[in-house]
Amino acid sequence: MSGLQLHAWRHPAAIGAEGRCIGRTDLRVDARRAKRQAHRIRAFARRHGLPCIVVTSPLERCRAVGRWLLRWGWRHWIDPALVEANFGEWDGQPWTAVAPKAIDAWCADFVDHAPGGGEPVALVLRRVRSFDPGEARLLVTHGGWLSAALWVRDQGGARPKSEQWPAPPRHGQRIDLEWQRIA
Repeated sequence: MSGLQLHAWRHPAAIGAEGRCIGRTDLRVDARRAKRQAHRIRAFARRHGLPCIVVTSPLERCRAVGRWLLRWGWRHWIDPALVEANFGEWDGQPWTAVAPKAIDAWCADFVDHAPGGGEPVALVLRRVRSFDPGEARLLVTHGGWLSAALWVRDQGGARPKSEQWPAPPRHGQRIDLEWQRIA
């Protein structure tokens, strides 16, 4: 295995997400916020001599940042492995509309339960572990994906309990990951 240094940003805050369960719901972001985040990524890449390649989730709140970089001559790759967790029937709903018993059931079987009939944490962890950045070192992705990446980075193959799950980074925040690529 060889270690790669990846730098992953959470997308800017999405318009209309406040108080809602947002997984695969494809919300847009303010164009100015996307441009500001793209400027920060571009400056970071220049400071660190990184290739002008960004990989984003296919959802608009990440793609919008990638499109700015593309306008400035970067390569922008879209990878479905970076998509947010699928919350099934919960997705897009106000959190107040999700029954507390349903949330309790998910927390009791955090890794294998499919919240709202969507995607279990086990599948998100699998997507994170199998992600191959190719020659890219810069990512724009989602809070759930980044929480899973933090878990893998810090806990390896351990099975998380809900109370152990890392909080997602703030919108626009960067985390650095020492990535292990399986040869």
